[in-house]
Amino acid sequence: MFSELNDKQRQAVEAGDEPLLIVAGAGSGKTKTLTARLAYLIARRGVKPESILAITFTNKAAHEMKDRALALLHQHHITTTTEPFLGTFHSFGAWILRREAHRFNRTADFSIFDDDDSQRIIKGIVKDFDLGKEKTPALFRKEISRIKNEFLSSDAYQGSDDRELMWEIYERYERALEKNNAFDFDDLIEKPVRLFRSHADILSAYQKRFTHILVDEYQDVNMAQYWLIRLLAGDHHRVTVVGDDAQSIYKFRFSDFRNFLNFEKDWSDARVLLLEQNYRSTKYIIQSSSGLISQNEFQKKKELWTDNHEGEKVLVVEHDEEFGQADYVVQEAQKRAVLGKRVGILYRTNAQSRALEQVLLEYDISYELFGALSFYERREIKDIVAAVRFAVNPQDSMSYGRLEKSFGKRRAASVRETLPVWAKEKKPHEIIASFMAAMDFENYLKQHTDNFAERMENIAELIYFAQQFNSTSEFVEKISLADTFESGGRKKRHIHEGKAGIFLMTIHLAKGLEFDAVFVVGVNEGILPHQRSLFSQEDLEEERRLMYVAMTRAREELVLNFYQVPSRFLYEIPPETVYFKGERRLDDEERYIEID
Repeated sequence: MFSELNDKQRQAVEAGDEPLLIVAGAGSGKTKTLTARLAYLIARRGVKPESILAITFTNKAAHEMKDRALALLHQHHITTTTEPFLGTFHSFGAWILRREAHRFNRTADFSIFDDDDSQRIIKGIVKDFDLGKEKTPALFRKEISRIKNEFLSSDAYQGSDDRELMWEIYERYERALEKNNAFDFDDLIEKPVRLFRSHADILSAYQKRFTHILVDEYQDVNMAQYWLIRLLAGDHHRVTVVGDDAQSIYKFRFSDFRNFLNFEKDWSDARVLLLEQNYRSTKYIIQSSSGLISQNEFQKKKELWTDNHEGEKVLVVEHDEEFGQADYVVQEAQKRAVLGKRVGILYRTNAQSRALEQVLLEYDISYELFGALSFYERREIKDIVAAVRFAVNPQDSMSYGRLEKSFGKRRAASVRETLPVWAKEKKPHEIIASFMAAMDFENYLKQHTDNFAERMENIAELIYFAQQFNSTSEFVEKISLADTFESGGRKKRHIHEGKAGIFLMTIHLAKGLEFDAVFVVGVNEGILPHQRSLFSQEDLEEERRLMYVAMTRAREELVLNFYQVPSRFLYEIPPETVYFKGERRLDDEERYIEID
């Protein structure tokens, strides 16, 4: 059934019930392995599908795993009437809270507030305090998120007026969520964990429901997600996690790769298997990236190797300045794109796309930029979704507040009484149609926007999506949970696998993707690694992991570009794997770079 697996992958798939850590190097087939293990549990071990919990970080990954697992089972004539729970951490948390909402004084029709909603609540709260300009709602929002992700208590906020003020704002924020019959995204993990910690009987029921747990990208879990898995598997220990600590790059989202490194300490009976064969990249790319990441002190050592051809050496190119770099990279990327290659241009920060885009536009070269305004962030979509959310949950003041802001208090009030009635009587797409008619939304867009046709196309797409749901609550939840993790709260467009062309994105967005050729720009000291990381070993090692992720996206060609002061990371790549192109040697002492 699993003939396409290599020996190490097969060992992972057929492992017993002990806690299993699969350390999967870049391009080593981790998704194939985890999917095959899921199918193996059902087909060979006789585990009931509904007893399996498979957690990923994105909806795309969950759908891919589900499709692959079902295909494997179908291939061997195995049919099931039930399915595993396959979804993201947040969708699983929402699933629990729909069943347990009453324990938090909410109803099952609660709203899920996004960052904008939370920010508006906090903005209203801080108006009651005489605060300086530095204490912004965004600052309080970040600290509230830290409280929930790290399970901090009031004890941690004693001893100073500022800390006690923070806790008071947190408590007011929590009361506001309850009043609105809402949870925020952090609640979707934190609240189930708190529930499990305080109610052993409830935890026991979920442990019995899910007897086998699989977790993808385990290196990215934060403390809240860690405890969710730890508690659920604490009774039976049947937990399989897969990931690569060398690709842990989301500290800014509270992820803690030490959870990955400490797996064997958490589970004394744990088994560890290393997937070290890379199927993606050439030998030179593997050798260069492996040499770089070996400089990190905190990691699980692995020896990545490949049977792929040697390929070309990694090209390191020095440029005079940023626009010279952009001009070179764009022209070289275009040469490959016209040959049908898939080319990724990667950078550390979004601001670095400016020069690249300007050159691309000047040359009239088509490209795709990722990280731009997403579908659900567009004004007309947010207005309609706010109306639907309010229709389902009339206590949702954030959604009603958006309607007031967009249409004025008088027009919003004119439909306030009818919105909840629509929710009870109609399906999601019918609610949208009723709302648009009541607000004369089409004329409103004609009068207030300059791209009316495009906005109406967006609305048509939303209605088409809504027609797939009979339950309005499910429709709203699906939108709320639409891959927020993939880009830090900003959704990214799906990159069709194998599609040729030029793609621009941050390295963070590129994780999980691959390209025929990769151009990394701005490999400068102070950019990559970022200047904020230069005074902390922990932060510097994360920057090195970020560089490693960028390098291992490449299948055939890897070009590293810099101007001004070259990054210390360039000196850490084995010199025998690199071809340098520049006026001076990379190790020229006149560069005066301090790389200690």
